Order: sequence, then structure tokens, then C-alpha cells
Amino acid sequence: MSKQRGSLSIHSENIFPIIKKWLYSDQDIFIRELISNGCDAITKVKRLNSLGEADLKEDADFSIKVVLDKTARTLKFIDNGIGMTEEEINKYINQIAFSGAEDFFNTYKDKGEKDQIIGHFGLGFYSAFMVAHTVEIDTLSYKEGAEAVKWSCDGGTEFEIEKGLRRTRGTEITLHIGEEGVEFLEEYTIRETIEKYCSFMPYPIYLDVADKDPEKDKDGNIILPEIKPLNEPKPLYLKVPNECTDEEYQEFYRKTFSDFREPLFWIHLNMDYPFNLKGILYFPKLNNQFDTLEGRIKLYNNQVFIADNIKEVIPEFLLLLKGVIDCPDLPLNVSRSFLQNDGSVKKISDYITKKVADKLNQLFKSQRSDYKKFWDDISPFVKFGSLKNDKFLKQVEGIILFKTTEEKSVTLEEYLSAMEGKLENQVYYATDQMQQSQYIRLLKEHDLQAVILDHAIDSAFISQLEAKNEKIKFLRVDSDLAELLKDDGEAEDQEAMKNNSQKVTDIFKKALGRDDLKLKMEGLKSDDVAGIIILSENSRRMQEMMKMYGMGGMNFDHIPTDETLILNKKHQLLQYMMGDGEKDEETLKLVAQQIYDLATISHRPLSPEAMERFIRRSNEIMTKLIN
Repeated sequence: MSKQRGSLSIHSENIFPIIKKWLYSDQDIFIRELISNGCDAITKVKRLNSLGEADLKEDADFSIKVVLDKTARTLKFIDNGIGMTEEEINKYINQIAFSGAEDFFNTYKDKGEKDQIIGHFGLGFYSAFMVAHTVEIDTLSYKEGAEAVKWSCDGGTEFEIEKGLRRTRGTEITLHIGEEGVEFLEEYTIRETIEKYCSFMPYPIYLDVADKDPEKDKDGNIILPEIKPLNEPKPLYLKVPNECTDEEYQEFYRKTFSDFREPLFWIHLNMDYPFNLKGILYFPKLNNQFDTLEGRIKLYNNQVFIADNIKEVIPEFLLLLKGVIDCPDLPLNVSRSFLQNDGSVKKISDYITKKVADKLNQLFKSQRSDYKKFWDDISPFVKFGSLKNDKFLKQVEGIILFKTTEEKSVTLEEYLSAMEGKLENQVYYATDQMQQSQYIRLLKEHDLQAVILDHAIDSAFISQLEAKNEKIKFLRVDSDLAELLKDDGEAEDQEAMKNNSQKVTDIFKKALGRDDLKLKMEGLKSDDVAGIIILSENSRRMQEMMKMYGMGGMNFDHIPTDETLILNKKHQLLQYMMGDGEKDEETLKLVAQQIYDLATISHRPLSPEAMERFIRRSNEIMTKLIN
């Protein structure tokens, strides 16, 4: 073969500076592209062999070998696939598939989608120039009588083709690493990148490090390293679900996500029509507070890693889970804005959502005891999903559990059924069982239950449930007083009651120094409760919304609220206040302040200053008792 020279046929004057500039933050992607090309080459020759168009006389142990030589500053990618002829090199290497170079900058300069350039423009092989100043290809085609060909290019538009040295079928690509790619001369970086992008590629991938000091035992004898691939060519998600054991699912989870806590349960996705999708989604043990939840869904295309957590493909709420999804039918070589509006992507997203809802329903119906056990971990996910996806809410609305103050786990329908005849489509809830224990006790004494809603997402969640079910109203236990707790008793002299109420109101306003105090006298069925504070549900939610969306960092504890102090006119202390005769003003002041603070503590935390006064006053009252 005669040595020849030529110029690369490209539409742009020089594509390499563009590649290096626009893909710099994703340099490691070249490893994915070159190994993917090697896998494709093997797949092609295997296919030709099955059709009788290739005669594989050599052994059929197909693999990709990556060779790192730090001293020579080279990185090689070697496959025993289909190989290339001189003609094929001219066709596939020398003619860069770069369509629309003029539109490149306008399309990508503001979108931050650097990782999508490769593949989009057919630049996979040329990603090597992000880290190499010179790239060489030594290849031998599978075709009978083919000659080895060597191609080299120094990153400009010039290339050289000459007779190659390769003696066996396949391709060897050598990257001479430049200064911009020096980190890829480290074994750790190469190993980590292969594991990141190529964990499930379909052929074994081996890493060979030249001039590496051998490992020795305590006697100085060289320990021969165990040669094993860095990837798993046949990942679990490709198997038929009924052929997989729980141990295999758990081991796959541990290995894939480096999480040694066992997942709660999992969903094996396996669909061939109308699109091809396989994968496994795991429900991990979640943290209690919503803002710390984070999962990881790895998206693959034909066992090649594409990205983590692509929201355009995977519903946002599912990103709280961990899993692997492999979908060869996804049009991943297009922009994300296209994915958002693509019909097939929407069907894939809906399918995944339905499979998750189906799994939850199946657990609820056939393994409710396990479902109840999992609920604390999965409830933030289910509620977040319900907020983000109306279709998902319809699928799971009947299996959402609420823990009650009776330590039961019930659905909304079951709660309403248990309270039938006592509450009319009202759901009482507590956000802090300890702080609101007095209100909970009042409800319990009258055979009423409350549900526990103590997660950050619950406020938004119950608002959504009310919007979807207009007859249902959620009320916190310290909101509007339930009629069942009142006891009007015998008929009273209205005029006398009005005078007594005014007398008590004046005592409290003066003792607390608050003319704006809202106070109401009621007869409560519980004689041992002197006073409670209630706040209308609407006012509370308005305050919560203000805290969430505005007044960054402002302390709302001192902002006037719509709180009302309910005083139990049946209680001994109130009877004392309303009674005739001379009263010690200082004693009345102490009692009023103490009743108010005790009622406040059951409703919300006291401010530091109020707590200091409360403690000092409590000590003063005890001192008076013994004196």
C-alpha cells in the first residue's frame, strides 16, 4: 500500500477547537464513546457471523481492552470486532458527520447542554481529541484478504493513512494524551470513568496498566492479580423477573449504588411493546425531612450510561427513588426541550408511573402489614408524587395511610368511616403530639381520633386533598373547637354570664397588657382544662404560606395572629375569678398569666423571654403555696 496524504472533509474550517471548548466540562465522555464504538464493532461482526457473512476462525471471547501507559503518555482502546478497511476509514473517519455547523453556536451557547453534542452531530470518535494531541488507529477488517490500515491525525485537518501493523481482526485506537488530559493518565480516573459510563456494556472490559509495580506478599513473592472485567455484561435488569431472587436484587442494589442498607422493595420493569424498556426501581430507606430526600435513577441506552436523573424522561417525583432504566427507544440524540414534547417519551414516563402505582397497590392489598411497616419511609415519596402528578394521585389516593393518635394506620376513607356520626367529613390532625397533647387528650376523652401529620410536605398535601375532595376539611387539633367538646350545661342567666365574661376579660387583658386579646368563655366537658388557645385553620395556613414564600428569615412569632383564648367557665380557677367578693389583684394577675402561658405552651413554643417569665412565675406560685 502506498503512503498517501489528504485533508479531512468537514463542513467547518476546524471542528477540533469547537470540540475542546464546548465539551471541556465533560472530558471523560470520550471513554464512553470509544468503548461504545468497540462494543458496536463486536456486535456487528457477531451479527455477520450469524448470517454466514463472516468466518470467525479465532476464538470467540470478545472483549474490550483499555491499556494505560503513564510513562509513554498513551491510552489505548482495543477491540476484536469487525475492523475497518482503508475505504471504510475514508468513509467513517475522514468525513466528519457535522451537519449544520453554522447553527452550532446559536443552538448551544446558552443552553448548557454540552454533554449532548456528541452523538447529536456524530462526533463520538472525535471526542478523543478533547484529551489527546494525536490519535492513531491501527485496524484490520474481518474481510478475507484485508490489509491492516493505520490512520493518524494530530488534531488539525490533516491526516495520514499507511499500512498498519495489526495481525488480528479488530481495532486499536491510541491516544497520545496532551496537557489538557493529563488526569486521564491516572489509573483511578480511568477505572472510575469506566465504572461510571460502562458498568453494563455488553462485552467484558479489562484495564491493563503498563509498568505497574506488582503486588507482593509478606515474603516478597509476586501476587498474580485476578483478571476480571470492570463491568457486568449481563446486568440483572436484563433477566426475566421471575428468574431473579431477592438476594440478587439486593446485591445488584448494593453494587450499583454503594448503599449497604437493604432497599424496602423494588419494581422490575420489563416491556417490549410498544417500546423497549427494562430496568429496576428500588425504594430506599428515606430520610424523615423532605428537603434531604434524594435518589438516583441511572438512564441507559443499550447498556450505555447516558445520565442520572433526566427529568424529561423520568417523572420528577420518581427521582426520589434509586434505580436503573435502559430504554433503547429513547431519542437521546436530540435536545431536552424536544424530549419534553415528544409523545413517545410521555408514554414511557406514564408507563413507569403506572408500574410504580401498581406495585404500591399490590403491596397494600396483599401485604398490608409490610406496607404499613414501609409507610414512614415511602410516605414522603407517595405524597410528593401525588402533588406533582394528578394521574398518580388518582392511582394511589385510596392507599395513602394516616397514622392516628390511637397508633393505628388507616386510609382517609377508613378514618371518615370510624368518625361517622361524630364528625361531618372533618379530619382532625396533630403536627406535634407532645406539644398538642392537651388537645389530643380532649379529643380522646370524647372518642375522637386525630391523624399525625408531622412531615414538611403534609401541609401542601392536605391542601391538595381538600381541593380534590371539596366536602373534606382538615382541621388541626388546636383550631376551631369541636362542638362535641362543649358543654353548655343548664340554662344560665345571660346577663350574669355577660358580666362575668367581661370581668374575666378585663382581668386577662390587664394582666397580659394586651388590649387586642381575643377571649371567649365556653363550658368545656373536661373540668380540668382551664384554658386553651385556638387558631382558625385558614389563619394558620395563611401564616404557614407567608413563612414559606416570603419575609426571608423573618421571625413570625411576634406577629399578631388570629388566636383566641378559650376559657373554661366550669374550671375552678375561672369560677374563682368570676366569684363575688374582694380578690387580691396580684393573685388574679399571676393566675391569668399562668393560665395563658399554659394554654400557649400546648399551642406553640413560648418565646425565650416568655419562657423565662413563665419559669420565674411558676417558682413564685410554688413559694406562695408553702408560705
